[in-house]
Amino acid sequence: MKTLKVNGIIIAENNMGDFDKMLTMLTPNLGKISCSARGARRPKSQLMAGTQFLCFGEYMLFKGSDTYTINSCEPIEVFYNIRTDYDKLMCVAEITKIIKEVTTENQNSYNTLKLFLNTLYTISETDKDLNFVTAVFKLRLAKILGFSPNVNECVSCKTKENLNYFSFKDNGFKCDTCSKQDTGAFKMSEATRNSIIYSIKADSKKIFSFKVSDSVQKELDVIAKIYLEDKLDF
Repeated sequence: MKTLKVNGIIIAENNMGDFDKMLTMLTPNLGKISCSARGARRPKSQLMAGTQFLCFGEYMLFKGSDTYTINSCEPIEVFYNIRTDYDKLMCVAEITKIIKEVTTENQNSYNTLKLFLNTLYTISETDKDLNFVTAVFKLRLAKILGFSPNVNECVSCKTKENLNYFSFKDNGFKCDTCSKQDTGAFKMSEATRNSIIYSIKADSKKIFSFKVSDSVQKELDVIAKIYLEDKLDF
């Protein structure tokens, strides 16, 4: 068996037998992996804290033929504020479900993991609107997965003027003229357009560092939800 040291976050946990757990962990280099944690449910187990849902930590793993086994772990962050707030927990459950859908084993998941941790930190440690955080997360995730919309010009005629529509069919902004040929194009405000651009292009540590009005928030919600679901065929 091969011993590995990895950082990772627990994105699912299931009881197995009387005292064991079967976990799903997202790591930067191994992608999404399954791990068994023997005895993790025993009251005095040293694995108890590090094998809970959303625990980010450093793990020592044994690699078997079919799965990994956690030998030891050192929790780094447990996102306690999420665990004690029902609304935050439900928001994170939705985001985690998406993360599980888009990741696989033996996949470089560094950027996905970084976005996930940044999103969890924002939800845990700030009072930002949860719908806002979710929308920005979805837009940034689309970029990471290779589905970044064209936000620099009209996807049809290449003009940079009057980009007031978002085309789900053609993956990006459209001008007023070209949108007339796209019945599914979504009309958006200038503030929404700028919010989408920022969500996609900003430094990864700053993607949540802006505010929007309620009306912009509603437009962001619609665009982010429909766009990501369409690209990932949810």
